Amino acid sequence: MDRNSPVPLYFQLSQQLEAAIENGKLAPGSLLGNEIELAGRLGLSRPTVRQAIQSLVDKGLLVRRRGIGTQVVHSQVKRPLELSSLYDDLEAAGQKPATRVLLNTTTEADAEVAAALGIAEGAEVALVERLRLTHGEPVAHLRNHLPAGLLKLETAELEETGLYRLMRSAGITLHSARQAVGARAATAEEGERLDEPEGAPLLTMQRTTFDDTGRAVEFGSHVYRASRYAFEFQLLVRP
Repeated sequence: MDRNSPVPLYFQLSQQLEAAIENGKLAPGSLLGNEIELAGRLGLSRPTVRQAIQSLVDKGLLVRRRGIGTQVVHSQVKRPLELSSLYDDLEAAGQKPATRVLLNTTTEADAEVAAALGIAEGAEVALVERLRLTHGEPVAHLRNHLPAGLLKLETAELEETGLYRLMRSAGITLHSARQAVGARAATAEEGERLDEPEGAPLLTMQRTTFDDTGRAVEFGSHVYRASRYAFEFQLLVRP
């Protein structure tokens, strides 16, 4: 702790604890000990330690369990806004992704899907719905439409790896995407699926992906748990 810094001590402590959680030094399930022990060990006041811990509880990185103490939970997934799959991003972050395929079928394109993929309304498209999990906990519900005949999607393969990896393996070169990010409250069904209460905040993302010929090859409509997930991007000043 830098006591000469203008940065409050509680914030310095919370940042150090968050970094330890993110890099795995404090693994999920680890106990921090009680506030009195931490305060004595770090040479800080108990209110300072309490405030630092509360800030991480509010972020969903720590949880207070009666009879157990303050415990580390899984770190929030911070995903860069770039053309990559959730599976790849989770794997790169050491989050141990897993997939539960809810639907793998064909259907008729509605107006929204047809417009996104540049096809006629009512045309046949592939539809895949998946629940993406990390460490056994749901993170996102993924709904993807692809042009019919683009590639063969086997349920077993979808449960083992990401959709973009399968597309690349089929010789499809992903080049660019158009994406919109939003937020809304969870419905009762979404809350049950994602292990959140009804009305909990969800992040939403719609993405249309294009190959190197300019053809739309995928339209995704996804929802993410805001308590476990965040989009991260860099902003630059225009010259």
